[in-house]
Formats: sequence, C-alpha cells, structure tokens
Amino acid sequence: MSQPVSLTFPDDSVRSFAAGTTGRDVAESISKSLAKKAVAIAIDGTVRDLSDPVTDGKIEIITRSDDRALELIRHDTAHVLAEAVQELWPGTQVTIGPVIENGFYYDFAKNEPFTPDDLPVIEKRMREIIQRNKPFTKQIWSREKAKEVFAAKGERYKLELVDAIPEGQDLKIYYQGDWFDLCRGPHMASTGQIGNAFKLMKVAGAYWRGDSNNPMLTRIYGTAFAEQADLDNYLHILAEAEKRDHRRLGREMDLFHFQEEGPGVVFWHGKGWRVFQTLVSYMRRRLQGDYQEVNAPQVLDKSLWETSGHWGWYRDNMFKVTVAGDDTDDDRVFALKPMNCPGHIQIFKHGLKSYRELPIRLAEFGAVHRYEPSGALHGLMRVRGFTQDDAHIFCTDEQMAAECLKINDLILSVYEDFGFKEIVVKLSTRPEKRVGSDALWDRAESVMMDVLKTIEAQSEGRIKTGILPGEGAFYGPKFEYTLKDAIGREWQCGTTQVDFNLPERFGAFYIDQHSEKTQPVMIHRAICGSMERFLGILIENFAGHMPLWVSPLQVVVATITSEADAYGEEVAEALRDAGLDVETDFRNEKINYKIREHSVTKVPVIIVCGKKEAEERSVNIRRLGSQAQTSMSLDEAIAALTLEATPPDVLRKREARRIKAA
Repeated sequence: MSQPVSLTFPDDSVRSFAAGTTGRDVAESISKSLAKKAVAIAIDGTVRDLSDPVTDGKIEIITRSDDRALELIRHDTAHVLAEAVQELWPGTQVTIGPVIENGFYYDFAKNEPFTPDDLPVIEKRMREIIQRNKPFTKQIWSREKAKEVFAAKGERYKLELVDAIPEGQDLKIYYQGDWFDLCRGPHMASTGQIGNAFKLMKVAGAYWRGDSNNPMLTRIYGTAFAEQADLDNYLHILAEAEKRDHRRLGREMDLFHFQEEGPGVVFWHGKGWRVFQTLVSYMRRRLQGDYQEVNAPQVLDKSLWETSGHWGWYRDNMFKVTVAGDDTDDDRVFALKPMNCPGHIQIFKHGLKSYRELPIRLAEFGAVHRYEPSGALHGLMRVRGFTQDDAHIFCTDEQMAAECLKINDLILSVYEDFGFKEIVVKLSTRPEKRVGSDALWDRAESVMMDVLKTIEAQSEGRIKTGILPGEGAFYGPKFEYTLKDAIGREWQCGTTQVDFNLPERFGAFYIDQHSEKTQPVMIHRAICGSMERFLGILIENFAGHMPLWVSPLQVVVATITSEADAYGEEVAEALRDAGLDVETDFRNEKINYKIREHSVTKVPVIIVCGKKEAEERSVNIRRLGSQAQTSMSLDEAIAALTLEATPPDVLRKREARRIKAA
C-alpha cells in the first residue's frame, strides 16, 4: 500500500494526503474558490502542473495573480499562437516557442514567410482558441511513438527535437483540445486562463537552431500579461522608448555616429564630445580631495592578464595583439586592456606603502576594449570600446566597511544630481566558478552584508536592497546599483566589489603597524560604469531635453530681422563670457522656422532678438517643449541662465562656503 503524502503549507501547517492526490485535489480541499483560481502548484519551489500528483514537500497553490504565473501565461500563449497558425495555414511546421524576457516567440517553417499584416489575423484566431477554454492535458509518449506521429504530420523539426532529448528523459506531449505539441511544461489548467492581455509584436527571420547553415524560419514575437493594464503600460513604455531611442536622438542632436569600419566604437561629433567631457569634468570634481587620478597603459603583456586570471576567464572577449620581433625569442602576445584593475595594482606596488597611507584611492577614466559579439552591439549601450569611471581603493580589513559606505554615499549623490532617485542596491554573492578560499569569501560577504543593512537603515526606506545569489565576480562579491529612469526602465550602472584575491595573486602588500608585510583589501568601484552607456541612459531618460548644465549646446541666439544681428552678436558674446555654450542663427529665415529647427536638435534655450529687444536691451526666451515666451533684461537673462547652467556639485560648494562665511 502506497505511503500517504505529507505537505507543508505556507502557514507551516502540515497535512497528509493519499498517494495520487493531484494539485487540483489539494486546492479543492482548501476551498472551491481557490481551486477555480488555481493555475499551477509549486512543490519545494518547483512549479508543476495542477494535474500532477503531489509529492512530499512544501506546497504553494499558484493563481494568476502570482508573479510566477506570468511565465505560464506567456508559455501557454505561445502554444495558442502555434495552434492558431496551423489552423490558418495548414502544413506550416512548428519548431520551438520559448518564453523570453517580456514575452515569447515561436519559430515556424512556412513556404511564404509571415508579414506584419498577418499578425491581426493570427491574434483574432488566438482569441477564439482562448475562448474555447480547452484544458491542457499531458501525456507521456515513447520515443518511437513521438517520432512516428510527428513523421506522419510532416513535422521534421519536431523529429530533430525528439532526437535531441537525452535517453531516459520523458517525452511530454501537451494537448489543448485536439492540438498538441512536444513540451517540457508546465502549463496552466486551460487556455481560458490565459486571458486576453496579449499582443503579437513583430515578425523576423531566424535560422533553425541559430545556425546560418540551417534553413531560415519565420519568428513571431509576442507579449502577454496577467492584466490588460499591465499590457497597456508595457506598450506605452515601448512607444516612449522608441521616441527616446538615443541612437535616433544622437543623429538629430548631431552627437555621434557609428559605421561599419569601426564596429562597436563611437565616432564622437563636436557636440557629443562636449557633453561627454562635461560628464568627465563633473566626475573629476566629485573625486577631488579623495582620489588620485592615474593612467595605466592601454596595452599590456598577456602575462599580467594570466596572473590576474582574466586570460583564463575572459580571453575570448579580449582584443589580442601578437608582436613578432627579429628574434623568435622576442615574440610576445599583448592585449588591449578590458579593465583597469591589474594596471592599478602595479601602480600601488610601485614603492613601499605604509598602513599610515591607507586607504589609497586610485581613479582613472580608462579607455577599455572588450570584444562583444556583433549581434549584441547596441548604440552607446553596448560597445566594444568605452571609458570607465573606474577606481580601486587599497585599504586595511578594518577600513573596508567604511570605504564601502563612503562609496555608497558618493554613488547615490551622483545619481541624485542627474535626477535619479529610485535606486536599488543588491549584493551579488559568490558564483560557482571563482578564485580564492571560502574563508576569504565568507569574510567579504559578511562585511558587505552588514554594509547593505546599514545602507538600507540610513536611507529610511528610500533605497531598496536585495540579494543576487551566485552573481558575484569571479574574484569577489559586489554591490550592484540599479537606477530607474523617467519611464520606469531599470539600468544597472554602479558597482562596488570587494576583492581579497587579486592583491594576493599579484603579491601586493603594505607594511602594517607591526612592521609586517600585510595584504591589502582591494575595492573595485564604478559609478557611471561606462561613460558612453551612462550618456545613452541620460539621453533616453530626458528624451534629449538635457538639463542646461549637461546640454551639448545650451543656447541659440536667433534674430527676427537683420537689424537685430549686431545686438544678437552682443548677446551671444555676453553669454559666452558668462561661461555658456552659445551659437547664433542670423539666417534670413522666419523666426518660427528657426525655432522649429532648433527644437528638433533639442536646444534647451532659444533667445529671440528683434528690433524691439535691441532698443530695450532685453531678450525673449523660448524653452524647449514650451510655447511660452519670457521677456527679461539681458542682465537678468545672463544671471538666470548662468545659475541654471552651473552644475549641482558646484552650487553645493558655493552654498557651503556662503554658510561658512556667514
């Protein structure tokens, strides 16, 4: 006789059930209404079909409101998509249809590829299938039966998938009414539980199994959510993201471009380089007094990267150069640096260091190069050559926590200066593949966990925190700082990484108070991360409407009539003397045409000068995105715009000096 099954519920109560009891049976034993809402179960955290027999463990009943149901909704929607396509175009072969970030896709083999015009037709049929509310039922087939059935249907891609399943693994077939598919599962109870909050997004070509030697298939992308409001919000964000795309705005604002001869590297134009240098200058000011700015070589012998471990871990992502000398013994292999840390260790090691000098903070706006696959390149967000606002702090074990908190304060302050206030800080712990002893990892993680608690407590709930198990660097745990932009997207930018391992590998040491050689703790930190990527984030966050102090061009002085040109030049010179970036537009064009043209390039302030303004020594100010006009004297305008164009860190210092003097 089979042993009863023991289940622990979320409230820690324990109940016994007869062997063979399904998840649905358990839900019904609690309440009929729960059974009606249930879409799946989880046993010890593993999601399973509602119709599966339960086993010993901790059980959770999953409803559509559970976050875990979203993947099931998307998975089931992909199956309904495949059924709809085969109903509308018999003979179309289905291949694979996985859940991906923000949605799903399904690849099809069809003589004539799908077009965007087909998507509304498919969506309509999908809604009909969902309305039928057919149950998802699972069968286990033998390998032989599966191959026989799919061969009879002409599904040659499914035959390949069957062959790829390891011997001994079950072949699961999921039915939704009469239609079925090979699938690992799990699924919800029926198609009706999907709901109608879904949309097909686009069609694209895709090689079978990602191999260009294989046939080209048609991929249909879609998305699905539990509620219509969530879908509407997602579509709104997509529309906003398209309008804010930094690549399009970069062209309109004449900031930068990319071209095939330099894949993954930026061609900066004058205005773009100006705003890039504004960011670097701002960061330099924020480091004054605490950091030494250094510069490590761009090209280093591979031996240095072998010692650091990067050669073994990241060699395929490094740009390598082989130099052949006159003598074969002179042949050497070099690499463009993918990061700055080994160079900074060499600077720290140059000369004897005392504990009295610690912490030593070395910063560098270092150009680094990493080989990213061509398909992964994406404007400023993913490049092969970029600049890191990188720094490494060498300190004692006792100083480690204080340094992490000091870095945290700096990072949060920088983000606030750019208008980012919703920040998440997560601790990434040891990965499976790593260097260093468990004792060192235990120590590093313990300190960082205490720091994380302090960050949360000091923020009084403003900063959210969390843990990312197994996501640390190979040499140490790290904090990851994620900021939220104006349309709700999250961007991971800053990092703080505690490292006991690289100093050990390079033999770095300082002389402690007992005249003994002692290994320092090395803390890696970045705030913007990649300066290029951070600028891309800023462009998209502000939709090109950059704050005046960051804007690549701050003011255009435009005249209404040629009679005002001399005064317009005087205005422009006065603004330049006050430190503003100014251009003039004295063309023989109507003023409304000039304003529209400069608005497209996102000039934040347009000063209009006509005969009246010249006589009164006043100006008429137009702000980007506003039809309103503000008239004021030239002196008032210079004072107001100069104040607005002053970086926030400079304003704080001025205020601090004023308070001190008072």
